[in-house]
Amino acid sequence: MKFNWKMDYKWVVLSVTTVGTFMAAVDQSIVIIGLPTILQDLHATIVHGIWIITGYTLMTTILLVILGRIADLYGRVRLYNLGFAIFTVGSLACALSQNGEQLIIFRLLQGVGGAFIFANGVAIITDAFPKEQLGMGLGTNMMALNLGAIVGYTLSGVMITYFNWRSIFYVNVPIGIFGTVWGYLRLKEIAHKAEAVKFDYAGTILYAVGLSIILLALTIGDPLSARNIAILAAGVAVFIVVIFVELRQKFPTLDLALFKIRLFAAGNLAGFLNSLAFSCGPFLRSLYLQLILGYSAIKAGIILIPMEIVVFVLSPISGRLSDRYGGRILSSVGLALNASALIWFSTLNATSSYSAVLISLMLFGFGRALFMPPNTSSIMGSVPADKRGVANGIRMTLNMTGGVLSVPFSLLLMTLVMPYNKLSVIVNSTQLNNANEMPVFLHAINHACLILGIIILFAIIPSLLRGEKEKPALVTPEK
Repeated sequence: MKFNWKMDYKWVVLSVTTVGTFMAAVDQSIVIIGLPTILQDLHATIVHGIWIITGYTLMTTILLVILGRIADLYGRVRLYNLGFAIFTVGSLACALSQNGEQLIIFRLLQGVGGAFIFANGVAIITDAFPKEQLGMGLGTNMMALNLGAIVGYTLSGVMITYFNWRSIFYVNVPIGIFGTVWGYLRLKEIAHKAEAVKFDYAGTILYAVGLSIILLALTIGDPLSARNIAILAAGVAVFIVVIFVELRQKFPTLDLALFKIRLFAAGNLAGFLNSLAFSCGPFLRSLYLQLILGYSAIKAGIILIPMEIVVFVLSPISGRLSDRYGGRILSSVGLALNASALIWFSTLNATSSYSAVLISLMLFGFGRALFMPPNTSSIMGSVPADKRGVANGIRMTLNMTGGVLSVPFSLLLMTLVMPYNKLSVIVNSTQLNNANEMPVFLHAINHACLILGIIILFAIIPSLLRGEKEKPALVTPEK
């Protein structure tokens, strides 16, 4: 019987890209639960801790749009496979780190590999799946993301308890080797390559500089100090310059013309606001469970499993529903549930029961599952085929930018309640040394969650404004 490659290739693509998504998800969640132990063992500070969490995402964010453009020009599969190899080497180097500075550097290397994977995975799926099945394909990929999170949370607690924190990086090595070999053997380049154009170095470099400056302002010392506020203002100024530079470029890396597409613009704005407020959730939950309720790392990880199971089960269903009904209502309901989860979490205290915690976790799970696949499908399905690489790069860049800023932003909100020097001492510990500080520290966590929940409520506005069921873009936006 003749083998129909085109008919079956979409499932090959989904299986290969799912491995990459799974690996990246394991790494992100596994670090968050193990952070207090890592900081203690390496004698590192809260600044090291923030950069250990965000350094990976920062490097991924900086490179996403660049790699999206390069992929459109030269092909996505080659870059995707290279990402597996770089990530694997970075994971091994992280496990061998001897101090906080080394671990940050090697987390940045991991981020380079992650950028290659993230910038191309969704675009490769979009190329391989027909429009009527795209939401299902992306939803299944999201399911792998949350399965990785489940494994990461629980595995980190088990490995830290019975081995040491270095083992949480070693676990990425066999997965990375498998993904590198499998992708090399199975993926084929089928996407239409865009016309070769001059690369936009100015806009790309300025974006990276601006984001790095803002992250520095939120991490080096008290974010409310005059020095840090001045640095923050400088970073914002650089971003304003980026907009003017990109508008004058004939072939911009950050193609702002795509934002003329209403579905693309609304979906990305909603995604950015949700990422800014929602991405620090695992960090804040880890602080609450381990420092307020006194749970061990393994218990904290296990408690998060119900939330991730909800996302694991519902993401493919959400994707299928978006294929049929569009992403407007599903995404908006998901955002409302995300906001409710954070607002509910802001009411928890030192004596809250597991059932009270579980309500918040289930809201988190339902909200994430309903928002992510439909919103991604809406964005990616609204752009022409030859723009999907850069469109996915922009989508991921905005989401990652929100994620990069989320943890330091949540700490900024906490410093409005608790002085930075006291906050840093507590976060660097695996337990509260002074019981008298617990009420203030708890209030700081609750305050941050409340403000973040309100921010997500505002994200519902652009989500609703995206219109009715999406139709594919028929014309390429003007350059």
